[in-house]
Amino acid sequence: MTKGVPEGWHSITPRLVVNEPGLLVDFLRRAFQGTGDFHVEAPAIIRIGDSLVMISGAGPRDAITSFLYLYVEDVDASYRLAMEAGASSLEEPREVPYGDRRAMIKDPCGNTWQIATRISG
Repeated sequence: MTKGVPEGWHSITPRLVVNEPGLLVDFLRRAFQGTGDFHVEAPAIIRIGDSLVMISGAGPRDAITSFLYLYVEDVDASYRLAMEAGASSLEEPREVPYGDRRAMIKDPCGNTWQIATRISG
């Protein structure tokens, strides 16, 4: 553990600020098997794979969209789940030159996610 970093956290943690945090928490659970609970008075902490994401509602700060890169076990399955959970497709799964099979979606709160599975290299 790095000094000053809570147990189980990484030095950098994305914090997504959205207008409908409950909607995003539900999406992350359904699309990416995220675990964690929605909180009205505190940021939701959602675990996806080995990483944590904080979800906050707009209010004291403006909502802002983010661009995230997420490695998953099976990009095709994750893409399907994301679409079923309410995502919009920006790119269907395809192989890219740097060794990933990757797709790109927009979640219901406007954040862009590139979801990928390493296939070579």
